[in-house]
Amino acid sequence: MANPGVFISSRGRHVPAADAVNEAGGAAYALPPAHALAQYAVTGCFNRSYYADAGSQLDRVLDLVRQVPAEFVAKAAIYARERGYMKDMPAFLVAAITSIDGALAEKVFPRVIDNGKMLRNFVQIVRSGVTGRKSLGTRPRRMVRRWLEGRSDNQIFCTSVGQTPSLADVIKMVHPRPSTESRRALYGYMIGRDHDVEKLPVLVCQFEAFKAGRGEPPDVPFEMLTALDLTTVQWTAIARRAGWHWLRMNLNTMHRHGVFGVEGMEQFVTTRLRDRSAETARVYPYQIMAAYKNACDSVPASVRNALQDAMEIAVENVPAIEGKVYVFPDVSGSMQSAITGDRKGSTSKVRCVDVAAIVAAAIVRKNPDAEVIPFEQDVVDVRLNPRDSIMTNAEKLAAVGGGGTNCAVPLELLNRRESKGDLCIYISDLESWIDSPSGYGATWGHDGVGTARAWAAFTQRNPGARAVLINLQAYETTQAPDRADVLNIGGWSDTCFDLISLFTQGKLSTGHWAGEIEKIEL
Repeated sequence: MANPGVFISSRGRHVPAADAVNEAGGAAYALPPAHALAQYAVTGCFNRSYYADAGSQLDRVLDLVRQVPAEFVAKAAIYARERGYMKDMPAFLVAAITSIDGALAEKVFPRVIDNGKMLRNFVQIVRSGVTGRKSLGTRPRRMVRRWLEGRSDNQIFCTSVGQTPSLADVIKMVHPRPSTESRRALYGYMIGRDHDVEKLPVLVCQFEAFKAGRGEPPDVPFEMLTALDLTTVQWTAIARRAGWHWLRMNLNTMHRHGVFGVEGMEQFVTTRLRDRSAETARVYPYQIMAAYKNACDSVPASVRNALQDAMEIAVENVPAIEGKVYVFPDVSGSMQSAITGDRKGSTSKVRCVDVAAIVAAAIVRKNPDAEVIPFEQDVVDVRLNPRDSIMTNAEKLAAVGGGGTNCAVPLELLNRRESKGDLCIYISDLESWIDSPSGYGATWGHDGVGTARAWAAFTQRNPGARAVLINLQAYETTQAPDRADVLNIGGWSDTCFDLISLFTQGKLSTGHWAGEIEKIEL
C-alpha cells in the first residue's frame, strides 16, 4: 500500500499547490504576468513599500512589460490613468511603449498624458534612460509638440508649475512652432528669451502686474503666487476661485491666513467640499481621509464635517449586494505603511489600513447586514454601527491590530461557525505568512495555501458563494488564484466597487480583472 500519510483521500474542491513565495516569505500563488502588470499599474508609485523598495518595483515592471503584448501594456496604462487615477506608473508605461511600438504610443499618449504634470513625468522618465531611450527622439518629440498645440495659451501658462523638468525645459527640448503671435510671445517669456510684451496673453500680463503690486490675484494656480506676500483679502480671492482639490489640501493654509474669518467663507468652503461636480468624480476616498486627518483643530467644525459628507459622496457607487456579505479588512503590521509608499518629503499620512477601513466601512453603509471581521495573525473583535459615518467607522477599524498576517483566519472562523454566506471581500496587501511552514522546497505548500483551503471548505457549505481579494500594494502574488468564484483586483479607486458588482452578477469575462482591461479600445 502507498504511504497513507501522503496519499490521503481528498474531499471537496481541489486546491492547487502553492507555486510562489510572497514578499513576506509565505506560501502564495503567482499572478499571471498580465495581471501582475495591472497590479503594479494601479498600486505602484515607485516608492518604498513595506516589503519592497522603489528600485525593485522598477525592475519588475520592466520585466513584466517585456512578457506581455504591447497592446496590453497600452491598455493597462489607460486603465491606470482613467480608472485608477494613477500618475507615475501610467506615464512610465507610455514611456516604455515608445521604445516598443511608436505607433501604438501615439494612440495612447493623449489619453494618459492629460495634464502638465503627466507631461513632465513622461519627459523625465524617458530622459532617465530606464525605458531604453536617453533622449526624447523624433516620435516622442512630435507627441509632446502635439500636446502643446492642443492647449490654449492660458492652459500652457497655468501648467508651468513644477520643476525637474519644468515646462520651460520641455519647450526647449521639443522646439514647438507657435501658431499665433501670442503663443510666440508666451514661449519666449517662459524660456527667458526676447519676446513682444504687448503680444503676451492677458493672463500673463495680469500675473506680472500682480507681482508688481497692481490689481487682484490672477486666475492662476496658487503655487505661482505663494512666494508673494498675500493679504487675507487676496487669499480669500484665491480660495473663491480654487478648485475642489485645492480647497481640500489647503484647509490649514486658509485658517492660517484668516480666510475662514471672512464673512461667508466658511459656508462657501463647506458648500464646495460637498459639491457633486465632475471635478469630484476623480477623488480617492483616501484623499478625503488625508484632508480630514491633516486638518488642525482650529479649522471650523463645519468644514471638517463637510469632509465627512464628501466621503459619503465619494463612495456612493458601492453596490448593495443580495445575500450575506462578509468583509475582511487586514489590520496587520504591514498595513500600517503609507498607501502610496515611503519617499522622503512626500510620504502620505494615510496608511494601507486606513484605506482598508474606508472600503470596509463603505460596504457596511450600503449593506447594513454585512459582517466585518478584521484580522491580523488572528481575528480582531470590532463592532461597527452601519448608521455611523464612514469616517467614524473607518477610524474605529484603523485603530486596532498591528500584528503578523494570516489571511486564512476570517474564513476559518466562519467555517468553525458553519456560517452561511454569499460574498467574502478581503482588503489587504495579501502578504500572509503565519500559516506557512518555514523555508521553501519542492513539497512545501503541496496541499495549497491556507486561505485557498479555507475558501474551498467554505464553498462546500456555500456552493454559490464568491470571494473578492482587493490587493492594495504592488506585489505579484495572491492567497487564492482566480477562478469562477474568486476575483483578484488591485488598487483603491472606486472602480473596485464597479468590478465587485459585475462579479457578483456573473458579468465578468474569463480572466476577470485582466479581461476587463483587455476590453479597452485603443
